Amino acid sequence: MPVLAVNVDHIATLRQARRGIEPEPLAAALAAELAGAQGIIVHLREDRRHIQDRDVRLLRAAVQTRLNLEMAATAEMQAIALDVKPDLVCLVPEKREELTTEGGLDCLGREAYLAKFVAPLKAAGIGVSLFIDAKTAQIAAARTIGADFIEIHTGHYANARGAAQGEELSRILEGIRQGREEGLKVNLGHGLNYVNIFAFKDVPGVSEYSIGHSIISRAVLTGLSEAVSSLAAIIRTFAD
Repeated sequence: MPVLAVNVDHIATLRQARRGIEPEPLAAALAAELAGAQGIIVHLREDRRHIQDRDVRLLRAAVQTRLNLEMAATAEMQAIALDVKPDLVCLVPEKREELTTEGGLDCLGREAYLAKFVAPLKAAGIGVSLFIDAKTAQIAAARTIGADFIEIHTGHYANARGAAQGEELSRILEGIRQGREEGLKVNLGHGLNYVNIFAFKDVPGVSEYSIGHSIISRAVLTGLSEAVSSLAAIIRTFAD
């Protein structure tokens, strides 16, 4: 059965707005686990705009499900991951000027570099995922690189409307199928919410739904426990 992993980056966004001490991402992560999350996700960005190094270390010590560290494929981040040892590392593209991740990691032509980059992570027992678009060549490259998972970028689907959304959904469904055929576990994430996620209700082959912004937005109005538990309950009805 697919599970819900909750991204708590935007708890840190609110804290960093005043460079203060609250709200605490660790507290949010533990509350999310109690409400049914089966994983916690944080993105340690180069510019440290939200999650800080201390957050990652506190989460590693306390998270009881699975800690997924999103990061760029840089030497600095590799060293942090090898020290902290999250359960999973997800390599993502990163630009300082972006508001949020705008698309998948481009693996083409970088297979040798990325394979060398992930090798010590895998040797340390850390699972490796690549955040990529649902494109045939990118998925094949992920297998060549040695990833255990791919996380298919669902942002284009989430932002599209009408026929364009149907086209984006078809690409994702084909990407799920191909990923499984390549021997990869498949996660979905970016822009998913309490409505558009229902397109995947009868779709087999998804291991995890990675969701953050929609949950934190709802939590402002209803509380974090309700926001997590209601989405976790939706996902429990989905196909394995």
